[in-house]
Amino acid sequence: MRTRHLGTALLTTGALLLTTAACAANDGADTSGAPAQPRTVKAVDGCGQGSWTDPSDLAADREPARCASGAPAPVKLDRTRKLTIATGTLSAEYVAPLEMAVEKGEFKKEGLDVTLKVLPTPDALPLLAKGDIDAQWAAPEAAVMNGILSGFDIKWVAGNFSPDPRSKSGLWVRLKNGESASRVSMAGRKMGTMIGKGSVISYPMNTALKKHGGGLDKVQFQQLGSADVLTALQNGGVDSAWLLDPVWRKVDGDAHYAFLGGQPLGEPLGGLLFGPNLLSEDPDAGVAFLRAYIRTVNTYFAGDYKKDPAFVTELATLLKTDKKVLESTPSLRMDWEIRAGTTDRLQKAYAAAGVAKGDALPESRTVDRKLYEEAVGHKP
Repeated sequence: MRTRHLGTALLTTGALLLTTAACAANDGADTSGAPAQPRTVKAVDGCGQGSWTDPSDLAADREPARCASGAPAPVKLDRTRKLTIATGTLSAEYVAPLEMAVEKGEFKKEGLDVTLKVLPTPDALPLLAKGDIDAQWAAPEAAVMNGILSGFDIKWVAGNFSPDPRSKSGLWVRLKNGESASRVSMAGRKMGTMIGKGSVISYPMNTALKKHGGGLDKVQFQQLGSADVLTALQNGGVDSAWLLDPVWRKVDGDAHYAFLGGQPLGEPLGGLLFGPNLLSEDPDAGVAFLRAYIRTVNTYFAGDYKKDPAFVTELATLLKTDKKVLESTPSLRMDWEIRAGTTDRLQKAYAAAGVAKGDALPESRTVDRKLYEEAVGHKP
C-alpha cells in the first residue's frame, strides 16, 4: 500500500534527522538560534508604514507588505560571504524572486556570492542543520517540524507567496451524478496527489476536505508523479486530485469537475528556512540576504507583474519555461511576511495526517520574523 510506503519513508527521514541532530549537538556549535547581543534596528528609506503588516491580520484581502521600488537599499558587508541556498526546483514561479535576485545582481550588491542548488527537502534539511548549506527555499513541512523537535537549529524566517483570488490551484473532484461543487461528499474518495501528507498542502487540503464531509483521515491517498495526477483524475483512476499551476486549467470550465478550495488567500505557506549559519553565527549576512530578496520583490514583483509582456518573456527565459504557460495563470502575490499561527495550523494538519512526532512546537521554536523586520526597519 502506498500509505505504508509513505509512513516508512517518513520514519526513515525521522531517523536520519535524529542522527544528524545528535551530531549537530555534539560539534560544539551554538544551537540557541539567537544572536549574542540585541541587534540595532534603524529606519530604512523607502520602507514606510506599508513595509510591515500585523502578523495577526489573516484577512484574505490583506495587502502584502511593500517598500518603494529599489528599497531597502543595499548595505554592503565588510567582506564577501559565499552562501549556498537549497531549493527543490528552479523552474517553479515561486522561486523566481531568488533567481531574479541572482540575475540582477541584487545579492552581489550586498556582498553576497549566492549559489542556488537543487536539493529535495529530505536531503537538504540535515545539511542545513549542520551548516553545510546556509538556507533552504522550501516550507515548514512535517520533516522540518520533526527536525526542530529533534534539536535542529532551523527556523522559518520569510514567506514566499499567497495565491491570487483568481487561482484555482488546489483540490478538484470529479463529480458523480447529482453532485455539484456545493454538494459533494469527500469521505471515502480516492485522492491523487504528487505531494505527500507531510507537505504544507496538508493544511489547506484538510480544510477543503472538512467542508465536504471528509478530512485527511477519511480519504484514500494515491501518490502519483506530476505527469500522472491529471490523467488519473480524467480516466477515473482517482476521484479527486490536488492540481497545481497550470494543470488545473485543463479541467477549469468542465462541468464534470469542481474546484473545492486551495491555499488560503493572504497566507504564505513557505519561503526561507535559515540554519545556524545565518540565524546565530552570521546574522549580518542573514539580514543582507533578506534585504536583497525583499528589494527584488519590491522592484520586480510588487504587483501584477504579468501585465508586462517584456517581463513575462524575461521570466520565462529565467525559469526555462514556456511564456504561454506563465501567462495562463494569474501572478502570484509575492509576500515575505509570515502570518501568526501558520505553523500551529500546519502542525494540526500533520497530526491529523499521522505524520507528526511528539507534541506541537510553539511558534517561538519555528518562526523568526526579526531578521526581515530589521531589513525593512521595523521596530517591534
